[in-house]
Amino acid sequence: MAMVEWFVKGKEFGNCNCSYGCPCQFNALPTHGNCMAAVGYQIDEGRFGDVRLDGLRAAAIYKWPAAVHQGNGTMQLIIDESADDRQRDALVAVMTGKETKDMATVWWVYSAMCPTKRAPLFKPIEFKVDVDGRRARLVVPGILETVGEPIRNPVSGAEHRARIDLPNGFEYRFGEVGSGTTKATGDIPLDFQKSWGLFANIHLSHAGVVA
Repeated sequence: MAMVEWFVKGKEFGNCNCSYGCPCQFNALPTHGNCMAAVGYQIDEGRFGDVRLDGLRAAAIYKWPAAVHQGNGTMQLIIDESADDRQRDALVAVMTGKETKDMATVWWVYSAMCPTKRAPLFKPIEFKVDVDGRRARLVVPGILETVGEPIRNPVSGAEHRARIDLPNGFEYRFGEVGSGTTKATGDIPLDFQKSWGLFANIHLSHAGVVA
């Protein structure tokens, strides 16, 4: 059976519990031995087969007892409540790695490493992100709040800018590094401050990152 072709073009902000310079970006073990993260997505343009995804938002919460590649993780998706039934089904499929070539996207990998999947939530999502400015705010009322900001020089307080270039990455090509703070109180509780934050423009498809 032919794979459903899809693409998503937009912006993301992710915050995990690792120190700045997240070891996962360099195939190293996580700072504290485990991995926890919250990620928000703004879809500017997208399609899943004949289902349009333009203007929708989504979020994901992840938690692994060790490194991501060691598996045994738990995840939960949160989909924009304004999405209709077909859009909801499409986003859940994409973000759980369905209709995707093996290991082609971050969503495929994270889903494969999370055998425990909490039921998706369909909630209002407030998400504002400025990739170049390294600022973001992600709120799902009663469940999740994440704030992203620039890293600052510890002496002068000036904004510090660093970028990551991943030519063969499965999530993005260029990422802006920042600082994030997350509090989640739902099925997957999270609580970390001023840890790794990543701002990126994304363009993903069933075949991977679109150059």
